[in-house]
Amino acid sequence: MRLSTLINSLQVHCHEQLKGRQVLAISDSSEINLQAHAGRLHPEGQGVVGNNRDIGFFIHPTMVVDRNSGMPLGLSTVQLWTRPVDRPSKEDRDYQSLPIEEKESYKWIQSAKGSQACFEFSDVDEVTYVGDSESDIYEPWFQIPETQVHLLVRACKDRRWVESDAKLFAYLDAQPIAGTYELDIPGDLRANRTARRATLAVRFTQVTVRQPKRMKQDYPESMQLNAVDVVELHPPNGEEAVHWRLLTTHKIGDCEQAKTIIQWYCWRWHIEQLFAILKQRCLDIEATQLESISAIQKLCVLALSVAVTVLQLTLGRENQDETADIAFSRDKQTCLFSIAPTLEGQTAKQKNPYSPQSLAWTTWVIARLGGWSGYHSQRPPGFATIHRGLKQFEMMFVGWQLAHP
Repeated sequence: MRLSTLINSLQVHCHEQLKGRQVLAISDSSEINLQAHAGRLHPEGQGVVGNNRDIGFFIHPTMVVDRNSGMPLGLSTVQLWTRPVDRPSKEDRDYQSLPIEEKESYKWIQSAKGSQACFEFSDVDEVTYVGDSESDIYEPWFQIPETQVHLLVRACKDRRWVESDAKLFAYLDAQPIAGTYELDIPGDLRANRTARRATLAVRFTQVTVRQPKRMKQDYPESMQLNAVDVVELHPPNGEEAVHWRLLTTHKIGDCEQAKTIIQWYCWRWHIEQLFAILKQRCLDIEATQLESISAIQKLCVLALSVAVTVLQLTLGRENQDETADIAFSRDKQTCLFSIAPTLEGQTAKQKNPYSPQSLAWTTWVIARLGGWSGYHSQRPPGFATIHRGLKQFEMMFVGWQLAHP
């Protein structure tokens, strides 16, 4: 089966969940490092990953999330590529003068272009493309925005101000604090950040910044955006304060609208969880024994589909607003209804407490198959438990299909 066919199947499942919604399209990149298997991999299609030494390839999925609930709805597109082993350096390629279409950073624009058909077919009300600091480049602001399409990016470049020597970061720091509030911040080992409930100060304003000096392509000389500056007031000892500078095409008129923008950016964490499921906690894609790069890429796309389902079920543990349609076909739901009574006990505490056909009801059943006791006094089921339950269910579903042709 062709790789494009597998990606298209993800898009088809995604657009079935989107009709009439307002959504976030969250993109990010990760590398699949296969250096541990370099001795047995076929040479065809080999490339290197971020250190320009280890064998592997890159993935760049776009996860669609309901902007009101934060629930992942599917993948609107997936990009995969390799870096040539003998790729010249940025200096040798005169990287700064290259058009965006010849740079790896074009992936951010390609995410939007690759997702367009999925959103148009689904008649989505509004889309906001969300990216981390790596996506802070000039070109997408002019290539992507159109009616009912917005961008939200975490700034990493201290851009120049129009008709002034001032810089963006200093200008934002000088704005008055519009309000403070508390927000749960997830832990991140890479950033040496512990999970905590943080007190954040919020600023917002309109900004107009200039085109980068070295840009040679034909783009407007400046862009006018809305900015939200959010900084943690009292970080734990020994940890750096959370400080996000967010740029967006959305209008921001008050502190509540600024807090909404911050929440949307926080839901970008879901794609980090997706990569953790894919590479570490459950699927361990880098441990595959396949020997062909093209076959591993296809396996990666299939594994992404499973990772999305694990994430949906884990986040939907108590979500009765979403139906099980988000994760399972009607046939699989019918099979779940057949299995469910065998997983319940005699007492009320051992019964599934959620409404049938809700995502929460489905998660309860899958978690029980994964070894969870079902008691609320026990720790809620996590990624590993849900993944075990899914594997058990898929085996049972094969038997159920044989019994119900």
